[in-house]
Amino acid sequence: MTFYVENETDEKFPFEVEEIVEQVAIEVLDVEGCPYEVQLNVLLTDNDGIWEYNRNFRQIDRATDVLSFPNLDFDAPGEFEIDEDREADYFDPDTGELILGDIIISVDKVREQAESYGHSLKREFAFLVAHSMLHLSGYDHMEPEEAAVMEAKQEQVLHKLGITRES
Repeated sequence: MTFYVENETDEKFPFEVEEIVEQVAIEVLDVEGCPYEVQLNVLLTDNDGIWEYNRNFRQIDRATDVLSFPNLDFDAPGEFEIDEDREADYFDPDTGELILGDIIISVDKVREQAESYGHSLKREFAFLVAHSMLHLSGYDHMEPEEAAVMEAKQEQVLHKLGITRES
C-alpha cells in the first residue's frame, strides 16, 4: 500500500501523522474487506486552504474539517467489485494498486474540534481519517440511517486501534 501525505502547513502534531493515516486506513480497508492494495493521497492544509477547495470543488463558501474525493464509483458502500472495463480508471498501471482517492484535512479544525470535544489531537485526527476513508469506501451520511452506520464503523475502527477520546 502506498500512502502519500503532504503537509502544506507548518503545523506539527505530537504523533506521527503518516503512522496514524496508515493505521487507520488499513483498519478501515480491513473492516470493509477491500481485496486490493491501495494508493491514498492525504493533504494537510489550514482553514483558508480547505475553504478554497470547498469553494472550487463543492461550491461551499466556508472551511470544513475534512474533504473526501473518492476515485471509485460504488454500487453499494464497501463493495469493492470493479468491472473489468473500469480497471484502467481505478488502478495505477505501474504498481497495480487501486487508486482509492484523496483526503484533505484542515489542521486548524483538528485543533479546534479536539479542544471543543475534549479529546486528544490524535483522536480527532484519526477520527477524520476514518470518516474520510469510509467516504472513499462508498459511505455517506445524508440520511440518519447512513450516518448511524458510518458512526458505528468509525468507532469500531478507532476502538480496535485503541485510539479513544482519552488517548
